[in-house]
Amino acid sequence: MLITDEELKEVLDILNKTYPDARPELDHTSPFEMLIATILSAQCTDVRVNMVTKDLFKLAQGPEDILALGFGRLSEIIRPCGFYNTKASNILKTCQLLVDNYKSEVPKTIEELITLPGVGKKTANVVVSTCFGVPAIAVDTHVFRVTNRIGIVDEKNVEDTEEKLMERIDRNFWTKAHHIFIFHGRRTCKARNPQCQNCPIRSFCLEYKKLVQV
Repeated sequence: MLITDEELKEVLDILNKTYPDARPELDHTSPFEMLIATILSAQCTDVRVNMVTKDLFKLAQGPEDILALGFGRLSEIIRPCGFYNTKASNILKTCQLLVDNYKSEVPKTIEELITLPGVGKKTANVVVSTCFGVPAIAVDTHVFRVTNRIGIVDEKNVEDTEEKLMERIDRNFWTKAHHIFIFHGRRTCKARNPQCQNCPIRSFCLEYKKLVQV
């Protein structure tokens, strides 16, 4: 069971008005910085990533700078992000490919980005939508949880969730929808102890209706 298209339109309108400042919360000044920050954000909070990249990006503004740091120094800097050895290895491999194949520039297509080590579909979607204006819905844990709870989709994995969201939401609103779902997930529809009493869309939410019936 899903909410109707008319209900979906109202939900998106309410969330858009509730979070008018919804935007990427990873600090960056270039596509390269966004790429590295998003790789670091895997299983890590944006707040912690921003603390780490504040120091990292003072030392490294491009792939050559990262490569100059080397594995030992890089892994030491990004240690607070967790899985630092794997992330450092992937970042160094990605930077080498950027230098060798892309003239040190971040590629602008999802197809090219997902060939880089440590870059999955979610990361690629974030980079192209944030940095290059390409409509995309990056499905992270917040987007997956929120959209399935509300009843916008009813899927078991992020791939099917992304596909269904792209079907149901207007392409021109994909990127903004991604951000408002994340904001809602972080501020109200939390994984544990969701703040249903403060939720502006609870009258539409299928999960909330189940809880009320119980």
